[in-house]
Amino acid sequence: MPHASPLITILVIGLTLAFLLGMVATRLGISVLVGYLLAGVMVGPFTPGFVADQGLAPQLADVGVILLMFGVGLHFSVKDLLAVRAVALPGSIAQVALSTGAGMGLGLLMGWGVPTALIFGLSLGVASTVVLMRALEEQRLMETERGRLAIGWLVIQDVITVLALVMLPALMPLMKNGATHAPALLDLAWTLGLTLGKVAAFVGLMLLVGRRVIPAALHYVARTGSRELFRLALLAVALGVAFVASGFFGVSFALGAFVAGMVLSESALSQHAAEETLPLRDAFAVLFFISIGMLFDPSVLLRHPGILLAALAVVCVITPMIVFAILCLLGERRQTALTMAAGLAQIGEFSFILTTLGADLGLVDSSTRSLILAVSILSILMNPLAFLIVGLLTPWAERRDTARAGTTAPDAAAHAAGPLRNHAVVVGYGRVGALVAEGLLRRHWPLLVIETGDSAISAVRAQGGEAILGNAADPAILAEANIAVARLLVVAIPEAFEAGQVVEQARTANPKITIIARAHFDSAVDHLRQLGADVVIMGEREIAHAMLDYALHDMKTQSPPAPPPTGTFRR
Repeated sequence: MPHASPLITILVIGLTLAFLLGMVATRLGISVLVGYLLAGVMVGPFTPGFVADQGLAPQLADVGVILLMFGVGLHFSVKDLLAVRAVALPGSIAQVALSTGAGMGLGLLMGWGVPTALIFGLSLGVASTVVLMRALEEQRLMETERGRLAIGWLVIQDVITVLALVMLPALMPLMKNGATHAPALLDLAWTLGLTLGKVAAFVGLMLLVGRRVIPAALHYVARTGSRELFRLALLAVALGVAFVASGFFGVSFALGAFVAGMVLSESALSQHAAEETLPLRDAFAVLFFISIGMLFDPSVLLRHPGILLAALAVVCVITPMIVFAILCLLGERRQTALTMAAGLAQIGEFSFILTTLGADLGLVDSSTRSLILAVSILSILMNPLAFLIVGLLTPWAERRDTARAGTTAPDAAAHAAGPLRNHAVVVGYGRVGALVAEGLLRRHWPLLVIETGDSAISAVRAQGGEAILGNAADPAILAEANIAVARLLVVAIPEAFEAGQVVEQARTANPKITIIARAHFDSAVDHLRQLGADVVIMGEREIAHAMLDYALHDMKTQSPPAPPPTGTFRR
């Protein structure tokens, strides 16, 4: 393709392969991330055929990380961060220290020097933000207590990584000259103080100034009525703040974008902002996984199988055990500890950054870098298996949590829906689902709500309804809701694809149930009807009908309007 630019080429070929392999992965019942990673391997330099631009893909991936963390920040307030600090701060520091120690010990056993082993250990001790966020989204845990703890944990890990990146160059003379070398100690103390000061200055600036300026600017743009300008303003805020954070304060792109989103989360526009950035965020997140796959050299699996398996054990076995033990010691429920252990059983972008720094310092060779990349690829591929194991252990964790608390665990995945029969099931307790559920409860319907947020679960139970915390597209959750003997199903979630899965499974389990769903587009209406919905309500169409009914009623009660003038107009 002589006329195609590298950017267009990598977008077309990379995204097309990711789509095709993602579809195959979905059909096989495994995570779509596997398809995205394999797409990257296929366009990388270590496999025959097309080779994508090695410098361009990571830059596109950085945009994906920025948009992802901006979106996470939009759903995460300062109050949420402070609420989990008692667990996330000591837990994350202890976990990184112990996991790094395990990885460093493995490096020393391989005969590497202390600096090289330290970088190797750090690379194995910090998890991928993108992978964990995608896992939380797939498990519908973003708005739960576990999700908020995971995000807080990642924020602390990000700060630790920033400190490591600026301290490692200062540590090298100290390691070479001994612990008593005064100039090296002074350099280390100065570097540490300066870095912490920059991070504090950036966060303080965003909380004091950004909290007022960013929402005010976006509200001004929103009043113009231009959706295009509003989207452009959101991109400018996310990318601009991340760039300033990195360029002027030495903070990572991810942390800068997260703080920008968190500042905006207190604005009334936060929900709208999240919806507007979602398509771009998903597309660039796919490019992140493609860029990881491009760096992978499959031959490392044959050249260093022993050290590869040992390093993989540190990430996928030792680190989850450390996380589980720390959270149990800090008093967290075992179900929360299991979820966190599974989510952190992988490494990603932070490990690549640390490895690159090690290469620049002359401490990490290409073979070690390929080894860390192989561990990252394999740990990401195995991460869905970790969540599957968590699902199998959940009943045990619930029993232990219940025994310890003496009552039903509040974060349980289900809530005694067994006695309900001929009941109504409402999927989603957002703006639409909450109104439907309240109306049914006022009419004394036996009601069960399936929702992914802790606060919604509490609200439903406070009104006398039953509630299940989980994803309604999961057959186990629908079975727990006794969908086979339910009378009515209201699918109030806006995502047509997920709603279609719920409708199809419910219709199969209960052919007699009445199913009502919502949609935003004509194509979604047809899709849901084909899958078994009895009634599909499209919001825009119902608004138009209501406006037309009111207009016609108003015209009947008033005299008809005068006909337009004809003929010659007089001055």
